[in-house]
Amino acid sequence: MAAPAHAAPFEFAPAPQTDLNRVYRVDKATGEVGACQFQLKEGGIGVTACFPAGEGAGPQPPSDYVLVPSRHEREGGIFRANVRTGEMSICYVFDDKVVCTPQAK
Repeated sequence: MAAPAHAAPFEFAPAPQTDLNRVYRVDKATGEVGACQFQLKEGGIGVTACFPAGEGAGPQPPSDYVLVPSRHEREGGIFRANVRTGEMSICYVFDDKVVCTPQAK
């Protein structure tokens, strides 16, 4: 018998910037944000480069978080929204870590 299906703990969304191959990930319960992107290595073989949570991107108060890309085609960051409180912050890669601004309404 198959195990019961559970809601996925993560949500994924691409950065809106049209020439950036970055995908953001949010833990839907904790709000922790990370990101990964493709990078070419010397010799033509690529790697997945991932950026861990840095300042402001770590776990937040337990709630229900989602990622919301803007429609700005040159924006490398993404919004993290708390759907229970309406608070939002912008998250982006800075110095090899994902950082997020303080949450605000």
